[in-house]
Amino acid sequence: MTALVPLNDIKEMAEVAAKSKMFGFKSPDEAMAIMLLCQAENMHPAIAMRDYHVIQGRPALKADAILARFQQAGGSVKWETYTDECVTGIFSHPAGGSVPVTWTFDMAKKIGLTSKDNWRNYPRAMLRSRVVSEGVRTVFPGCVIGVYTDEETEDFAARKSAPVQAAPKDMGAAEIVEVAETDFPLYLPDGTCYAYCKDWKDYTDQYVSMVASINASAKLNPEQKGEKILQWEQANEATVKKMDAPTRIAFVAAKNGVDTFDDLEDAIER
Repeated sequence: MTALVPLNDIKEMAEVAAKSKMFGFKSPDEAMAIMLLCQAENMHPAIAMRDYHVIQGRPALKADAILARFQQAGGSVKWETYTDECVTGIFSHPAGGSVPVTWTFDMAKKIGLTSKDNWRNYPRAMLRSRVVSEGVRTVFPGCVIGVYTDEETEDFAARKSAPVQAAPKDMGAAEIVEVAETDFPLYLPDGTCYAYCKDWKDYTDQYVSMVASINASAKLNPEQKGEKILQWEQANEATVKKMDAPTRIAFVAAKNGVDTFDDLEDAIER
């Protein structure tokens, strides 16, 4: 179980990663967004520099990293064909069974992918990346939710450049919240302050968001999730005790699945 890294430490790492220009991050905002994603998946934020790129504003996970995650989660792959014209792998996982996945150069050519230098110079590697992405998503999608391989992301950008396609949507930069002392501190299990929230609404939202991230982690089993959530609760017990009765009721209800703080306030008034 990876210890949570304070927000200010992540911000400093993001600034170093972007300034170094070694990892494909164009700004600290891009680096920090991916680092927070890693932390939510129970990985150290620095893993973002090893496993991720940001291409055309999209988080891209290297094919080797996707395959490594799949194998660490109990999956396996057997390569049946591995040439410049065709790559076939049989992907297996206890939760998803087995499925053969094939990509050929002709398939890629038909959908307009092969005009780029990478496809002309390294066709086998590009086909392998496509096979890995499709195979893992088919058999055990839990380890690649919301991300694509570098090669897929580059292909998306190339295909969007065609005249008939709409311009790429600007998703905006990740918001960085400056940490300033308030009466609503949110603590890590080791006692370090993770964030100073602006009010009880912000405190509840951030608290519930972290619990949801822990529950959604593919890296933790149910017992580890329960242990991590308990440590999170114990670290913040003193702050929660400061809540007045209506706020405490709203807070507890939020932890149990009410979607928004405003809905909680409405429920209390009713």
